[in-house]
Amino acid sequence: MSNSASVPFRRIEGYAVVSEDGMIADAAGRTPDLLKFEADRRFFERGIDDVDLVVHGRHSREEQLGSGYRRRLILTREIPGVAADPSNENAVFWNPAGASFEQALAALGTPDSRIGILGGTDVFSLFLDSYDVFHLSRVPDVRLPGGRPLFPEVPIQTPEEVLARHGLRPGPRHVLDPAHGVAVVSWRRSSKGSVANFHGVCVQPGRLG
Repeated sequence: MSNSASVPFRRIEGYAVVSEDGMIADAAGRTPDLLKFEADRRFFERGIDDVDLVVHGRHSREEQLGSGYRRRLILTREIPGVAADPSNENAVFWNPAGASFEQALAALGTPDSRIGILGGTDVFSLFLDSYDVFHLSRVPDVRLPGGRPLFPEVPIQTPEEVLARHGLRPGPRHVLDPAHGVAVVSWRRSSKGSVANFHGVCVQPGRLG
């Protein structure tokens, strides 16, 4: 008998805006104003308003009026596995090296969810084989030498090459800000395997933010 009925529905979406050279932040880990555009912010907020929870590192999060009420997993190396955030009843800390993704979701009480991945570098990379869609916004003519890359392989590979290598395919290019050439492409997967267990995933030091 098939056990497909017991497999939870889950949709995982990534959201990122990058520079010409594939960076999400400058060398100090800050998102510069050169990567901030109102049209891209509106696109991001429309998408993130529909997710059930967000996943990000300790220094990467959305900044909206309702952000404090949104359920979230915060990746960190400072705990053995999973722990409640004492300052936010809607948040749980998660160390992927010590606990599975399912254990982290169970601690948050969200087994079936639409999940938004917000970064940083290793957080984006952790879900590369699990994204249903990755919304990649690009800002042309802006370079951030020595900055924080979208994925660890960048800039040796482009973000698009990394996404394609992990089975995602580009959709149409939608221009968000014609005056500045800012555009978004949603990369989608036709099918995906299990995302049930990230236990023991190795992440690089200093990039969970």
